Amino acid sequence: MEAQPLDALDLKLLQALQLDGRAAFSRIGEVLGVSDQTVARRFRRLRTTAGLRVVGMVDETRLGRTGWIVRLRCTPDVAEQLATALARRPDTSYIDLIAGGTEVLCAMKPRSQKDRDELLFDRLQRTPRVISVSAHCLLHNFYGGPLGWLDKIQALDAEQEEALRPPHVEPRSGPVALDTDDEALLVLLGRDGRATFSELQSATGQSESAVKRRVERLRSSGVLYYDVQHDSASLGQGVRAMLWLTVAPSALADTGRALAEHREVRFAAAITGQANIAASVACPDTGEFYRYLSEKIGALQGVQFVETALTLRQIKQLTYEPSR
Repeated sequence: MEAQPLDALDLKLLQALQLDGRAAFSRIGEVLGVSDQTVARRFRRLRTTAGLRVVGMVDETRLGRTGWIVRLRCTPDVAEQLATALARRPDTSYIDLIAGGTEVLCAMKPRSQKDRDELLFDRLQRTPRVISVSAHCLLHNFYGGPLGWLDKIQALDAEQEEALRPPHVEPRSGPVALDTDDEALLVLLGRDGRATFSELQSATGQSESAVKRRVERLRSSGVLYYDVQHDSASLGQGVRAMLWLTVAPSALADTGRALAEHREVRFAAAITGQANIAASVACPDTGEFYRYLSEKIGALQGVQFVETALTLRQIKQLTYEPSR
C-alpha cells in the first residue's frame, strides 16, 4: 500500500507513543485534547497505512553486553540469502541490504564471547561468496536505543511532552540480572509492546500483579524501553543511508554530540575501526541527502573522511530472544 501523508494529530500520536509506548489512549487523548476513541481510531489506521508497531526493546548494555556492527561484502547473488539466514539468529538485529545489494549490514548482540567468536571467526569466514567481513565494536552510543527518531519531530509542545514522559530511568549501577520470568515477558513485549497486563498474565502464567511489578522494574532499571516502528516513507523519509565517519580522536565526542542533534540522524555511535563513528540517517530524497552531507556533515570540525552507502531494504528489526 502506498504511504499516505500524515496530519498533525497523527504526528502527535506517534511522538506520544515514542515517549510512552504503553500510555493509555485515554491519557494520550486527554493531553492532546481529543477523545480516547479518536486516538484508538488513529492508532488502528496508522497500523494499516504506516506500518505502526509499538514494541518492547531491550537495552543490552544494561545487561552488560557489548554490541557490534558487522559489514559483510559479498557477491550480489547471495546477499539476500545471507541476510535472511542472519535474521534467523537470535543475536542479530537491524539487518539491511546496502551498497547496491553487495553488502549486508548487521547489528549483533552476542550473549557471550563464545557466541561472538563462533559467528565472526568461524561461520561468516567460511560462508561461500562472502568477500570480506569487518566487525566494529560499539564503544559509545550518541543517539539511538531509548532515544528514538520520533523524539525529534517536535509535534508536541513542551507541556505535552512533559505530561506524557514516563518516570526517569534509574542511574546505571552495574549489569542487571534477568530470570526466566523476566525473559518471557521481554519476548512477549517484543512482539507487542502494548499487550495488556491480563494478556501477559495469561501468556506467562504469572499473576497479573506480578507481571505489572516485573514490567515496571524492567522499565525503571532501563532494561526495557518502547520503540515505535513505522514506514519511513510515511514520514517523508524516502532515502535511508549509513555513514562511516573518520574523525580526529580529539573531536570524537563533539562530533557525536552534534550528530545526535541532527534531525536526519536516527542512530550514531563511536565504533572501533578506521572509521570511528557509524551513523544511520534518513532524508526525504537524494537532493536533501546531498545537502545534509555538504552542509551539516561538511561543517563538522574534525571529520576527515566520510563513506556513504544507501540502504536498499531492511531485512530485520530488533527483537529480543532469551539466553540459551
